[in-house]
Amino acid sequence: MSAVSIFNDVIGPVMRGPSSSHCAAALRIGRLARDLMEAEITEVLVEFDRAGSLPTTHESQGSDMGLFGGLLGWDADDERLPDSAQALANAGIKLRIETVDVGDPHPNTYRLTLRNAHEQHTLIAISTGGGMMEVQSIDGVPLHMDGGYHETLIWLPKTASAHFTDGEVTHHDAGGCQIVQVKAAAFAATDHLPVIAVKRLSPVLPVPSRKDMRVPFKSCTEMLTHDGEHHTLLWRLAVEYEMARGNFTEREVIDKMIAIVRILRKSIASGIAGTHYEDRVLGHQSGRFNELMQAGKLLDGGALNRIVLYVTALMEVKSSMGVIVAAPTAGACAALPGAVIGMSEALDKDEEDMAQAMLAAGLIGVFIATRWTFAAEVGGCQAEGGAAASMAAAALVTLAGGTRDQATAAASMAFQSMLGLICDPIANRVEAPCLGKNVMAASNALSCANMALAGFDPLIPLDEVIDAAKNVASMMPREHRCTSLGGLAITPTSQEIERKLGARKAQGCGGCGCH
Repeated sequence: MSAVSIFNDVIGPVMRGPSSSHCAAALRIGRLARDLMEAEITEVLVEFDRAGSLPTTHESQGSDMGLFGGLLGWDADDERLPDSAQALANAGIKLRIETVDVGDPHPNTYRLTLRNAHEQHTLIAISTGGGMMEVQSIDGVPLHMDGGYHETLIWLPKTASAHFTDGEVTHHDAGGCQIVQVKAAAFAATDHLPVIAVKRLSPVLPVPSRKDMRVPFKSCTEMLTHDGEHHTLLWRLAVEYEMARGNFTEREVIDKMIAIVRILRKSIASGIAGTHYEDRVLGHQSGRFNELMQAGKLLDGGALNRIVLYVTALMEVKSSMGVIVAAPTAGACAALPGAVIGMSEALDKDEEDMAQAMLAAGLIGVFIATRWTFAAEVGGCQAEGGAAASMAAAALVTLAGGTRDQATAAASMAFQSMLGLICDPIANRVEAPCLGKNVMAASNALSCANMALAGFDPLIPLDEVIDAAKNVASMMPREHRCTSLGGLAITPTSQEIERKLGARKAQGCGGCGCH
């Protein structure tokens, strides 16, 4: 497994859709499946395990939209994504989606059978959270792909030998033949081999992986040991980490984050101006909040009111299929950037300051993603909202000029107070109570940042808090992990809203944004 990257796993992808673990991950799976078929697909069978999360959520939370877009070769921020089902049909690709009883251990498992006039292949992949994914087998042969390499799959006779000087090479038994898998920075040359077949799958992640890559630390404990008594600011340690992970210069890391900040600021502005989308639970609310805030008719919350406004605006953009950044997920896309950008503007900070704060948050996210997950289907909303609060708390301490240890203390306290948070989307849409949970995460982050700056003791180190959250998740029932089978999702009102949205969609308006 490649080391976590801030720009792959934590802050990103830049995308459209309600859920990164559904939309963006499914799109990346679809892109790899398209390459496996060399862009020639006539039939697709998609199978979801009955005990997983996808049978109840694949349509309403964007798995279908993302997967179809990937099969068509689109990017995660493509404006055509809401119409991907029709585009798939227009491309002449026959589709079947079935629920099966196969006992998949991961709740976000995609089983694809792909055909064209010449060949058929199967692919099994999982969505691991925040838009990340992992291919686990092709044609029944266990292997691993995370989308970070140029992958060359070479079918050879069993007796053939194959040697490559570049990349990571593994040999897989495929019954009557062997599959040689070469992970490298470029596709492997095969002219010298007695090949039966060759498939080339392109990377789908923004930061590529490479052979013998090393990062300076993978946990908060390792970071503190590595830095020792230097007490380097957390954002600088984040830059050090990402320079090693992505083979970047310091300036390149900072500029990448500034580019993300600019996307986020543009999305906030578009959210406040007004968003429209038919297939959603909540309408445009941030505009009215802004009017009352500007008129002084809200309770005096200082910077917090601006943060609430920005969180709401970002959530509305997400729910209208606008461009957002998963930070660390689409469902929790608003707490971190809303807090950072809102507080930065209140403090008259510039985009470089915002980027530094986001990088500090990104490093906290690295520690979470390395030890656990961002997927609500695995860990409930504590994995999304809890992670976002933890990251945002460290970011706000960074904005205030706090120390490395204050930032990690704030991250620990913020995460501690969100353990056990369930995921129960109303009407099977990732809008509510997601909006309130994003606001809560940002508010929690602000409080914990100030507590850390004042010297409050977090008691439990961050790594142990992450491990505790993972342990809580193992005891959490499936119904409370983004399946829409528990909590607010099964209230009579939630079910009635879902019924009305379904009826509206059946009448011919599937969320085109025309209203």
